[in-house]
Amino acid sequence: MKNITIHPQATIKESMEALDKTAEKVLLVVDDGQVLIGTLTDGDIRRHILKGRNLSGTIRDAFHPNPIFILQEDFDPDKIKAVFLENKIDLIPILGQDRKVLDFITWEKAFGNNKRSEDQKLDVPVVIMAGGKGTRLEPFTRVLPKPLIPVGGKPVIDHIIDKFRVCGISEFYLTIHHMSKIIRAYFEEKEPDYSVGIVEEDEPRGTAGSLKLLVNKLNKPFFVSNCDVVIETDYADLYRFHMQNKYDITLVASAKQFNIPYGICELNGGGSLERIEEKPEYNFLVNAGMYVLNPAVLELIPDKQLFHITHLIDKIKENGGQIGVYPVSEKAWIDVGQWAEYRKALKVIEDI
Repeated sequence: MKNITIHPQATIKESMEALDKTAEKVLLVVDDGQVLIGTLTDGDIRRHILKGRNLSGTIRDAFHPNPIFILQEDFDPDKIKAVFLENKIDLIPILGQDRKVLDFITWEKAFGNNKRSEDQKLDVPVVIMAGGKGTRLEPFTRVLPKPLIPVGGKPVIDHIIDKFRVCGISEFYLTIHHMSKIIRAYFEEKEPDYSVGIVEEDEPRGTAGSLKLLVNKLNKPFFVSNCDVVIETDYADLYRFHMQNKYDITLVASAKQFNIPYGICELNGGGSLERIEEKPEYNFLVNAGMYVLNPAVLELIPDKQLFHITHLIDKIKENGGQIGVYPVSEKAWIDVGQWAEYRKALKVIEDI
């Protein structure tokens, strides 16, 4: 119970860390007496962040204040199943008469299985951008292409694909260039139980240019992932977020908080000291290298030119399109694209 409860005075950052630690992906907000006053999901936090709120602020304005619950005296398996099905929730707290949290029941416990509900399954393509040289990971990438760099006993590209396979996805495309023969050989030898379409660039085309080669192969919104990032999030929820908000492209962004351990001098217009801000905190949403794209935006990509994802975003905006941002926690973004982050990733993958 301790891992699933949180106090309303906890910060957004603390709640994100707590959600990362619990398998239930929902927190019960309780007061000092363990009385239930709300629930908090990653979706609640996401909406809060998108309003421009600070990660150091409390969750008081973020959590849902009218949670669904069951009183212990009313506990009935059939009733609980009906509540789950009607409300499409993953967890129901069980309360005493004083509204104190006594226990909770999950969908899996109620229905006796660990299967994901059908609305968590996806039948959409995934494009993995695997053509870069990976110069930041040299000397590894002088021997192996970046997608095949080992992390936790298997190549990073297998970690990426496995995350999508959990959602039922079986259609993958790889855009390749550097050490392309090795990547081809790996998948030919592997003989996976999913489809892998390989598209080879004749020359490097940037972080979006190679997508033009898939213009006639993709007819529904699709995922795009860099080959050096693993994102721990609900991909089905990410896809729904994109579709429901009618975005042309949605990018996944990691919520980062940076603390400066010094007093920061702020100057006035004349060069004199205005004030000193002690140990300030700054919050950013950092592009994590995963996207959902509508197939129509591929028409905006020029042929045989260096063209980055930032160029595509600018083009979409110029044409009146909408760009979505889907925040995830800092821990949910595993980056293996540079040595410092690679070492961290090894530890994170071991702990998953």
